[in-house]
Amino acid sequence: MSEESLPGAARPAYDTAYEEYPDALPEYAERVLEVAELIPSGRVMTYGDVAEWLEEGGPRQVGRAMALFGGAVPWWRVVRADGVLLPGHELRALEHYRAEGTPLKEASRAAEGHLPRLDMKRARWDGGERAQGHT
Repeated sequence: MSEESLPGAARPAYDTAYEEYPDALPEYAERVLEVAELIPSGRVMTYGDVAEWLEEGGPRQVGRAMALFGGAVPWWRVVRADGVLLPGHELRALEHYRAEGTPLKEASRAAEGHLPRLDMKRARWDGGERAQGHT
C-alpha cells in the first residue's frame, strides 16, 4: 500500500513543497545538502548520521532528499550504514573514494561484483570541529 493510498497519511513536507514550487529547493533537502557539503574529503556520514545531526527526519528522509536533489553536492559522502556502495552508482562513487583516499575494505572473492565496501570505522565522520556552531 503506498503512502498516497493510506487514509489521512501525511506526506513529507519536502514532497508537498516541491509540488507547489517545483523550482524551489525544499527547506529540509537544503539542510541535508548543507551537511553533505560539510563532510571532509575522504570521510563519510550515514543517512542516519545526517538525520541525527539535523535532529529531524530519519535515514529514509535523508536518502530521499539526496536522491532527488543531491547531484550538485558530494553525494558519495552520504552513505549506507553497512558501507555498501550506492547501487547503480558504485563505480562513480569508487572513483571519488579512491581519489579522496577514503578508507575501503577490499571485497572478498565471494562478494558480488568484487566491489569493496567503505571501512566505516575509519571513514565515518562525526561532525568534528567543523560541526561546532552548526544549527
